[in-house]
Amino acid sequence: MRTLFDTRRRELAAWLAAEDPRWKTAVADVPRELFLGEAVYRAGDGPDGTVWEPVRRDGMTAEQWSRLAYEDATWVTQIGGVLAEDAGGGLSGDPTSSSTLPGLVVRMLEAAGIGDGDRVLEIGTGTGYSTALLCHRLGDGKVTSIEYDPAVARRARSALTAAGCAPTLVVGDGLAGYEPNAEYDRLIATCSVRYVPAAWMWEVRDGGTITAPLAGWMGGTALAHITLAGDGTACGRFPADDIGFMFARPHGRPPLSSYLIGLGDERDSLIDPRLLDDSLGVFVAQLGAPSAQKLGLGDEIILLDVATGSQATTRPCAGGWTVRQHGPLRLWDSVEDAVLAWQKAGSPDWSGFGLTVTQEGQRVWLGSPSGPSWNLPA
Repeated sequence: MRTLFDTRRRELAAWLAAEDPRWKTAVADVPRELFLGEAVYRAGDGPDGTVWEPVRRDGMTAEQWSRLAYEDATWVTQIGGVLAEDAGGGLSGDPTSSSTLPGLVVRMLEAAGIGDGDRVLEIGTGTGYSTALLCHRLGDGKVTSIEYDPAVARRARSALTAAGCAPTLVVGDGLAGYEPNAEYDRLIATCSVRYVPAAWMWEVRDGGTITAPLAGWMGGTALAHITLAGDGTACGRFPADDIGFMFARPHGRPPLSSYLIGLGDERDSLIDPRLLDDSLGVFVAQLGAPSAQKLGLGDEIILLDVATGSQATTRPCAGGWTVRQHGPLRLWDSVEDAVLAWQKAGSPDWSGFGLTVTQEGQRVWLGSPSGPSWNLPA
């Protein structure tokens, strides 16, 4: 007999945009409610910012929980290391694990070009939902998944077992890969990285692919999809839209240090600071200043490099904007160079950029591998 959850699952699968119908079949068959566990977090407003309130399954009707489980939405399952089912009340802090919206999961799987028979290494098991979709499509023996957080990994293993899936599950640092099951045809990361770890390059076969969200400390993201060549290099163009996930924990932003407004030399800005409010604009800007973090919005923003104390601050003035820079890194100069090169090329979307990885370094390029390029902080 079809249950309420079965109905919702099939409705979600029918609604999802997917070029490969086999991913829709996987969504229709894999019970997402198992991977949400007994509770999730919902964001609310608190006196000092966002408060994450646990929403418990036993406090909702089956109708309500089924709608929550099969809404195309991301549900946070861990805040600051505390799983939602273990929370005694609302928490402040940053999400550290979540069940990503199914539509985005499917977009990632399709972007990776995963096909029948492929051996896949997944970096970031999370709740295990995307792992289950991979098992449904490829079979358990083709799927290896790594999770950094032991509590998250235990929860995922339990859910995958309940769903009838038995992939290779590893607790450890996904940035180091998993050599025992190499070589892989596809590596897919469900966490964002600042650069492609060397171990991934070693463990994917020649002609295989790595698909991973690249993210920077300003908040810009792009989806890297690179193909490995026989000479140990890899190259590929980004898809047209950005896809972002939580940072791999070793790649996350450092704590902000104190700063003082008004320091440094002032001059006219060559670009509109409001460009950095746009997801594509900030991606381009951080290519020029990859170690900087961004604060503020609109005309008045602050770029701060924690390691060197360098900073740049903008403000509006008659007819434009000024920028004041302080410290050994001229952050705004580098941002302007990147943005002006992008604008000169016609301001293309993410598909105008690509990534090349060699033993000497990693660089994002504009137009073609021989075009303007910026080194990643590898």
